[in-house]
Amino acid sequence: MSKKALLAVLVLLALSGLMLHYRIHSFMVPDITHPGAFQFDRTRFLSFIFPLIDVIVVTLLFTSRKTVVYGYLLNGLIVIYGTVFMVHYSVAEIYAKSLPSSVWLLKSTLPDIGIAWADFFAGKALYDLTMKGG
Repeated sequence: MSKKALLAVLVLLALSGLMLHYRIHSFMVPDITHPGAFQFDRTRFLSFIFPLIDVIVVTLLFTSRKTVVYGYLLNGLIVIYGTVFMVHYSVAEIYAKSLPSSVWLLKSTLPDIGIAWADFFAGKALYDLTMKGG
């Protein structure tokens, strides 16, 4: 697979993760005191930063041989942090709602974690290809 194709995969996975994350954790929330109006939630915005950094900064770092190692490192850190946060969120949600074990996987963030790790492995493949001079 070419570097351009792997970079496209990396961007598409990061963009998909960003859109999914925004849909779940929109930082513009309905204002209870003013129906029909929205207000900015800085806590949710902070959780939006990781996938935004993935789309913009990680992609830029992977475009140059000089900075590809930093892209690989940052991509890995984002995936690890994302995995920890998503597992925590799933466990807390399942525990709080006392969901039966038969729906744990379907109600968990496991698919989201899968997208994050697919993004990491696409980045690893791009890093390996770049370092081999291909």
